[in-house]
Amino acid sequence: MPILGNIIKRGLSLGDQFERRNVDPLLLQTRTLRRLLRAASQTTFGKYYDFRELLKSPTLIEAFQQKVPVHNYDSMYERWWHMSLNHVENVTWPGKVRYFALSSGTSGAPSKHIPVTDHMIRAIRRGGTRMFFNLSRFDIDAELFAKDIMMLGGSTNLQNQGDYFLGDLSGINAGKIPFWLRPFYKPGTEISRINDWNDKIEEIARRAPEWDVAFMVGIPAWVQLMMERIIEVHQASTIHDVWPNLTVYVHGGVHFEPYRKGFEKLTSKPLRYMNSYLASEGLIAFQNRPDTRAMRMLLHNGLFFEFVPFNEANFDEDGNIRENPQALSIDEVEEGVNYALLLSTCAGAWRYLIGDTVKFVDKARSEIVITGRTKHYLSIVGEHLSVDNMNQAVSAAEEILGIDVREFTVSAIQTGKFFAHKWYVGCEPLVAADRLAAVIDEQLKLVNDDYKVERNSVLQDIQMEVIPPELFYKWQEMRGKLGGQNKFPRVMKKDLFAEWEQFVRQSPAAQMHSDEVLG
Repeated sequence: MPILGNIIKRGLSLGDQFERRNVDPLLLQTRTLRRLLRAASQTTFGKYYDFRELLKSPTLIEAFQQKVPVHNYDSMYERWWHMSLNHVENVTWPGKVRYFALSSGTSGAPSKHIPVTDHMIRAIRRGGTRMFFNLSRFDIDAELFAKDIMMLGGSTNLQNQGDYFLGDLSGINAGKIPFWLRPFYKPGTEISRINDWNDKIEEIARRAPEWDVAFMVGIPAWVQLMMERIIEVHQASTIHDVWPNLTVYVHGGVHFEPYRKGFEKLTSKPLRYMNSYLASEGLIAFQNRPDTRAMRMLLHNGLFFEFVPFNEANFDEDGNIRENPQALSIDEVEEGVNYALLLSTCAGAWRYLIGDTVKFVDKARSEIVITGRTKHYLSIVGEHLSVDNMNQAVSAAEEILGIDVREFTVSAIQTGKFFAHKWYVGCEPLVAADRLAAVIDEQLKLVNDDYKVERNSVLQDIQMEVIPPELFYKWQEMRGKLGGQNKFPRVMKKDLFAEWEQFVRQSPAAQMHSDEVLG
């Protein structure tokens, strides 16, 4: 096996050298757009917007932006994608769509049906291979590359709808794992088909000692629960008592820092963390060097990107995009500015508002960080508070108070003539709400000047509820959103927040937690 590991690592190093070639980002993106338009030119969408004529333009990107309108999910589904679900071929991408990823993002809305074409599956596989290539930069022993990879995702037992299948994107991808990875893939095809999340975790925990896992992939909250259950079942001190060679954790979907302390409690050796950005619409970026948390965008892998400055000129107060927004190409962006992402993809999404906001931290490397969601921010009085701001404040509070914040959510509320933010935080150990509120409030003032100004005028003191972390998971389970790519919403709108508060009030665990709170 060490020989195999050395062969794999040498192959990764060669692949990594290939990936390091410096090619102009705008050239890569223009080529990508041209290929997408050419491929879709004979679809119903392509004919409607005359892609063949667009391809003749000397200013392709500008012509594309002028001709094709911006879409959100509702407009894309109601006008186009519903036909694909009704067995119509060649709607927005050539051929018949055989898979649809079920996704509600983190808004709590009914499930969206995102097309996943064969071209997209291959693009995600290529991107995953490139990400694997880049592990050679992370100073990993060669023999580890011949050990197991735990990929914790949704069920591969997809819903058969006759002409197509529905499921979590991670479940769709897990059923299409390349042949060279299959010997190392865990938990294996049998367990990955289990639909019930709790049953799946129990089976993984039971069989965990049979595997020699060196790499883990998955959403932090669910991976943490998996490790805790494995440790509990086998009466271990840390996960390394069961998987001594566990070295790399590839995470994504949410900001990892609030989870770091929890992971460190479950390990006896330091892990190497690798950030990734996989959405239901495609693999967008991944961390390709160890000395940053930023991720390099995949600019030549079936995705064309546009960047809409996330400001009041382009978005209303509810986070809805305005008509004819300013959309920039990769060469026009600036570092440090929040942008909403538009995607045109090899799954037939066109100028599609994905709902995420990103910020370039290194334009020369095309490296970004995720800063939040277009509808997951708070600005009821001009405080412009992003999820990224919240994550920074929570991470600082963990260090200051010595707690592990497992989950949190925030909403805007009205208190008489004024407004406030109400937080629910699930942490271990439980801490006094007033202490946590004071720390988070102070940290938010440090990272957001607008918040600081409004806190000195019309924005009232934070209202804080500290609750057991398991309440967040019980809420997810009640809504059928345990495991896979499901994330708890960091910001809730009024109606969903009312449901959440009623759920918390009715929970016996919430009523009993006050006896456990630290002063």
